[in-house]
Parts: sequence; structure tokens; C-alpha cells
Amino acid sequence: MGNLWIFQDLNPSDIAALNQKALRKKMAKGSILFRQGDTADEMFLIKGGRMKLSKILEDGSELTLDIRKAGDFVGENMFSDEGKYPVSAICLQDTLTCGFTRSQFEQLITDNPKVSLQIIRNLSNRISWLTSRVGNLAITNIEDRLYGVLCSVAQEHGTKSSQGIAIQFPLTHEDLSFLTGAHRVSITRAMKTLKNAGKIIHDGRKLILPTFKVA
Repeated sequence: MGNLWIFQDLNPSDIAALNQKALRKKMAKGSILFRQGDTADEMFLIKGGRMKLSKILEDGSELTLDIRKAGDFVGENMFSDEGKYPVSAICLQDTLTCGFTRSQFEQLITDNPKVSLQIIRNLSNRISWLTSRVGNLAITNIEDRLYGVLCSVAQEHGTKSSQGIAIQFPLTHEDLSFLTGAHRVSITRAMKTLKNAGKIIHDGRKLILPTFKVA
């Protein structure tokens, strides 16, 4: 846990105390950490892997809201008055989490002010990510809108490769349709256009952006 950026300034003794308190869960790809409507009584730190947050709408369709990586929290809704998780958290990869109850987490940030500052930074980054997504939705050209979404995902989750910036985990056309606010058929056409233009490369299950540079 001490290797995660959010805890990087803590003393070894504080890290040891956190390790003792945290409830670890090791989950396989495709597993569900919690479902929309479950009682929100625990918050989870992603120690390794990635998760997507999705919401089922009234018409039965599923909306992908966000993707979280190692160092991010999920289940922060336990601090709201609703008492229920408003989304589901689904593993995109084999994932390791450390869970904290509300009282444990409140004690954690009371005892470690530096963690509070790191969490504020985490939430600020999340707001920037969501703001970027809203901006992408305002773009009328579907190819540009999709490329903007892929750049945002690469900025947050991409890794450097010999060909460019690679998104290691699979994003289905359905996921991309929700992230861009477009139909899957339009996503399929737009992906083909971006590929022909050399803006994206498919390498097995990886998606590579050859001209994009992580800031």
C-alpha cells in the first residue's frame, strides 16, 4: 500500500497501521465489487488493476460513467445520506482492493492530514476528467468526439509503448458509445475512420494512440 501515490508521504508506522486495518479483496476480471442499490457501508482503495463505474438507467440501458485505476477510490458515496451505492463497480482487470468502513476512513484522515490533501488532489483530478468528458460531448463530429474520449482515457490510464500511448485494457464499442454519447454503429464507423487516418492502432487487445503524448 505504501507504493501508492496517495500514501507516499506517510511514515512506515502509519503504512503498517493502514495495512492492519484494511480489508483486502482480490477479484478476477469481470467481477463486481458492489452493485447499484447495495448498501453503501464501505469505501475501497484500488491497490492494483482497474474498474469501471456503470449505472443502469430507468429504460434498462447501462451507462459507463468512469474508469478508476490503482490509487483511486471507489464507493465514496458511503459519505452521502442516501445510504445506497448509485453505481456498480466492475473489474476491467484482475483487481486488488483495500476496503475501509466509514469510521475507519474518518479516523484515517483525522490521524493523517497529508492523506486528506492527497484525496483532495484525487478528487480534483476526477473533476478535471469529468469536465473533459463533458467538453468532448459538445463536439458534434463523432470522430473528433471519440478521439477526444480516447485521449482522455490515455491521459488517465495509458502506458508508453514503442508505437505510442497504449490503452492496455479492452474498451468495447458499447463502453465507448456511452462515454461519447453516440450509438455503437456510429462508434464502429468512427473507429474505422480514425484507424484509416492513422490516429489509432489496434495491436491485439490493445488500442494505441501513436501521435498522442501524455502531459
